Amino acid sequence: MNPRQACLTCLERDPPDTFEAALWIAAEHDDALRPAQVLREFAGLQQLLAAGLPNLPIRELAQPLLRQLNALDFHEDEDSPLRPQAALLHRVLQRRRGQPLSLALIALELARRLEIPLVGVNFPGHFLLRVPGADHLLDPCGGRRLYTRDCRELLVRQYGPRAELDASHLRTCGERELIQRLSRNLRQLHLHAEDYLAALKDAERVLQLGPPSVADHLARADLYRHLDCPQAERFDLERALLLCDDDAQRLTLSQRLHKLQRSPALH
Repeated sequence: MNPRQACLTCLERDPPDTFEAALWIAAEHDDALRPAQVLREFAGLQQLLAAGLPNLPIRELAQPLLRQLNALDFHEDEDSPLRPQAALLHRVLQRRRGQPLSLALIALELARRLEIPLVGVNFPGHFLLRVPGADHLLDPCGGRRLYTRDCRELLVRQYGPRAELDASHLRTCGERELIQRLSRNLRQLHLHAEDYLAALKDAERVLQLGPPSVADHLARADLYRHLDCPQAERFDLERALLLCDDDAQRLTLSQRLHKLQRSPALH
């Protein structure tokens, strides 16, 4: 079984295993990675963290868990430009630096093993966590509580003063959706690193994991353009055009397809 198949198999379990699935994604980019070994070593982190948790009811341990991770030097990666190692789970565990989603994956796995209730929240631009039923969210980068006003301010910092918070930003993230978001993050990081073949692996996985979107097909089309694969680029542009319901974007896509079809490189 190759890493892609192993990742998908993890998501078909009951319940799905997002932590191991993320390790198999990392293994797709690092031939030397052995997910089983990382899982064994992770038990040591679990023991270290559990020893530092206060004697509180299980429902009150999510924030202390995040604070304990922070005390163990797990922080948001602030490198600029951000590199793929911020989203490759084994590298995040080694460096104790990562994107909010990567840190959240570690926290969610620890919470699962310690039977602490905690779920992911697919907040735009900065993945968050929630204790089911709580009136606040938690930042995986340190455990800060975020109420509605805090979430609105976070959204504005990410997307500008015209951004508006709505209920869809605060919904629980499903397992496949979480791994799809991780794959999108890696696609973008590998693209910025100009590692187009690695980014293409992530782009393909994104489309395997959930309903296709215009943006995801366009992202893969752009990668095929970088890799000088005009037929594959045309395929994704045609799929994007079929899914698109914006007239201005449809016109742009049609013009791009027309230009591509006239290219002598296309047979």
